[in-house]
Amino acid sequence: MQRKQRLNQIVSAIVEHAEMDVPSLAARFDVSEATIRRDLEVLEQQQLVSRTRGGATRHVAFNDLPLGYKTSQDAAEKQRIALAALRFLDSARVIGLTGGTTVWEFAQHLGSRPGLTVVTNALNVASSLVGNSGIRVFAAGGEVRASSQETVGPSAESFLADYHIDVSFVGVDGVDAAAGCTNYDPVGARVNARMSQRSRATVVLADATKIGRTALAGVCPMEAVDVLVTDLRAPDSAVEAIERQGCRVIRA
Repeated sequence: MQRKQRLNQIVSAIVEHAEMDVPSLAARFDVSEATIRRDLEVLEQQQLVSRTRGGATRHVAFNDLPLGYKTSQDAAEKQRIALAALRFLDSARVIGLTGGTTVWEFAQHLGSRPGLTVVTNALNVASSLVGNSGIRVFAAGGEVRASSQETVGPSAESFLADYHIDVSFVGVDGVDAAAGCTNYDPVGARVNARMSQRSRATVVLADATKIGRTALAGVCPMEAVDVLVTDLRAPDSAVEAIERQGCRVIRA
C-alpha cells in the first residue's frame, strides 16, 4: 500500500472510531509502530488528527473527512455506482443531488440533458454542472461545510421545501437494515432527510464501506429508500437484510 493511500485510510479509521492507538493502527496496516507515529505527525500537521499519548483522535478543526481524502478512496467503485445509477434518470425532469463524493461522481456523468433541472445543496456539484448546456441548476443557501462543500442549516432546509423533486440521489455515511441511512453530521443529516422527503423516489448511492455501518444521525429508514446502489463488495447478509425492508439493491 502506498503511503498516500495509508494516510487516507488512517484518517478514515480515526474518524470512524473517534480514537485509535498506535499498536492497533500498526497491526491494521501491517507496518511498524514507528511508521504509524510518523504518519500521525504528518496528519496532525494537516490538522486532520490530534495526537494523544499512544495514539490519535480526530482533529477538532473539522467534523468530517475532507473531500480530497474521500475522493481518492474507492474511486473505481464510486464510478461504477455512478454509472449504474444513471438508469434512474429516464423519466426524471427534476432531480435532487446531495453532497458526497459518490453523488459528485454521478453528477459528472450527467452530460447534456436538455430540460433536466438539478436541485442541490452541494456547491461542488452545482459548480461542476453550471456550464452544462440544457441543465438548470438551483443551489441551496445556508452555512457551508468546508469539509464537504455542502450547505446546511435552516436556510438549506427551507430552500428544499419549495421544490417538488422526481428523484433524489443521496449520499450517506451509513446504511443499515435496522438503523436506516445515517450521517455523521446531524445538521447535514436533516438536509439530506428533507431532500428525500421532497422526492417522489429516493436513490441512495453508497459504496460497500458504508453498508452495515451506523453513523450518528438518522437520515431516513430503509423503507423510505426506493433503491440502494452499492458495489460488489457489499456483504450478502447486509444486502439481504436491506432488501427485506423493501429496498431494491443494485451491486455494480
